Amino acid sequence: MTLAQRLFRTKPTAQIVAEGGHGEGGELRRTMSLWQLTLFSVGATLGTGIFVILGQAVPKAGPAVVVSFLLAAVTALFSALSYAELAGTIPVSGSSYSYAYATLGELIAWVCGWCLMLEYAVSVAAVAVGWGQYLNSFLQSLFGWTLPAAIIGSPGQDGGVINLTAILIVALATWLLLGGASESATANAVFVLIKIGVLLFFCVVAFTAFQAANFTPFAPLGVAGITAAASQVFFSYIGFDAASTAGEEAKNPRRDLPLAIILSLVIVTVVYVGVTVAAVGAMPWTSFDPESTEGSLSQIVDAATGSTWAGLIVSFGAVIAIASVVLTVIYGQTRILFAMSRDGLIPRVFQKVNPRRQVPVANTLIVAVFISVLAGLVPLGHLAEATSIGTLFAFGIVNIGVLVLRYRSPELPRSFRTPLFPLTPVLGAIFCGVVMAGLAGVTWIAFGLWMLLGLACYFLYGFRYSRLNTEVR
Repeated sequence: MTLAQRLFRTKPTAQIVAEGGHGEGGELRRTMSLWQLTLFSVGATLGTGIFVILGQAVPKAGPAVVVSFLLAAVTALFSALSYAELAGTIPVSGSSYSYAYATLGELIAWVCGWCLMLEYAVSVAAVAVGWGQYLNSFLQSLFGWTLPAAIIGSPGQDGGVINLTAILIVALATWLLLGGASESATANAVFVLIKIGVLLFFCVVAFTAFQAANFTPFAPLGVAGITAAASQVFFSYIGFDAASTAGEEAKNPRRDLPLAIILSLVIVTVVYVGVTVAAVGAMPWTSFDPESTEGSLSQIVDAATGSTWAGLIVSFGAVIAIASVVLTVIYGQTRILFAMSRDGLIPRVFQKVNPRRQVPVANTLIVAVFISVLAGLVPLGHLAEATSIGTLFAFGIVNIGVLVLRYRSPELPRSFRTPLFPLTPVLGAIFCGVVMAGLAGVTWIAFGLWMLLGLACYFLYGFRYSRLNTEVR
């Protein structure tokens, strides 16, 4: 077998599915229902984006930012439909990594898994970094005092020494995850229901100050403004793939995974559009300050009520939103590493399952420590921004994977079929490419450096210890 054949050798779909749930020393427990899977996906998607991104997007599109959110949702939908088909066909923990292994070969699967490490580990560290700032805002509104800058910032950032608040939220999420998948899903469900309730509260309060005149003119910056805002808010939809990482702990994965992915995207879109309409209706689009976006929703409800109690509730929602994102994204990262370890591409410690708790304890602790170090001590800078391009790359791979698997293995049982095939996955791949092309050059540089590091790790370790290549030798 030539080097090229070994690099692009695919793993049989039947083998991937048969190994589902099995780890070293134990098995993962199938406890997650459709409701829990859906809220897991919502928890990873509905984060601080709507609390922050709206204030940045409105000045670009004006009232037509509503259309921008819908346009971004349609763009995400193409990839979500492809995810739904592969999740129902290959219901395992590896998400797009496993899908790529079954369709495009080991090297592409590694690259996809490496991108997911960037999406999950680095992005959750970046999110955790911001938790202290939202917590401070909440404490300031409630008690009139804040935490010292030394413990809410990374070294060299605004007097920061070590971001203890970021480490704290990662530790809390880790403690919940070590309790078991079902317990984690229950905690996440509570978090998600709270933040959805807070956003519904925002809509109710904002509609008391609603003025239809705020929507005139509707698109003051034209189509260019709408598309520019759509590219920006698209990243508020990233996270719907979280349900696919729970493929080996779902009660009925072939049925529930596709439904959870689609339902979560619908729920998030409805919430985003509702909040956007309420926000623009309550405050003229020219009043949104792109330089001060963290408190835009709080400012709107404070102005509508003439007091600060409403803004306090919205700030509390932002604190809960980050907690939910940290929990679900760390979970997704550990399950992807679990699948990669089972294939021999990373050390075996990541696939060890605690027989009593039926969770990968060592895996979870290693990930938590790594994320805590990043969040507590390292200014993430452009590496955090590169998470978006890594996610889009993984989305593109999934769209291509649907095309390949349909033509290569049409006989496979599929609980969900992407509609309008092959148009839907083709458009999904094209849209991912278009959004990637619009990203800043520095983001591409950071992504390129990350990919070079990943390829070095693969050829130094993964290629040598891969189970497929070991079988060949």
